[in-house]
Amino acid sequence: MSRRNTSKKRLVKADPVYQSKLVSMLTVRVLKHGKKSIAQKIIYSALEIIKERSTSEPLHILEQAIRNATPLVEVKARRVGGSTYQVPIEVRAYRGTNLALRWITRFAIERSGKNMAIKLANEIMDAAGENGNAIRKREETHRMAEANKAFAHYRY
Repeated sequence: MSRRNTSKKRLVKADPVYQSKLVSMLTVRVLKHGKKSIAQKIIYSALEIIKERSTSEPLHILEQAIRNATPLVEVKARRVGGSTYQVPIEVRAYRGTNLALRWITRFAIERSGKNMAIKLANEIMDAAGENGNAIRKREETHRMAEANKAFAHYRY
């Protein structure tokens, strides 16, 4: 048990263009070497690409993509009597959103394509349409939790 103070949860400020907290959270995930303006340019151009390709608002598509990629349960390693069990636990809303954003950006980076804005736009569109690597990762997480349901009584 740590004797240090628990860290305070920082408030997320809305981004300047869309006035959305989700976009500013996504900016932090895309951020590299502290270059926030470049990360914002990438995200805004990705949202512009989404706007061109679809009929609905790009912010709604981003929200739908995050909602689709958010896991409900995950597994956590727990040591009991010398053996380690994968214990399924429910994911809180904030952590679920963070996991979804992390997966979307990670799989956008891994995609093949011309630049990051196009790759991010494609990953968001795929996640909104219930396919893509972020959705596959969520399904894999749910399958792991389902397979280890027998160890649910070892919950913290």
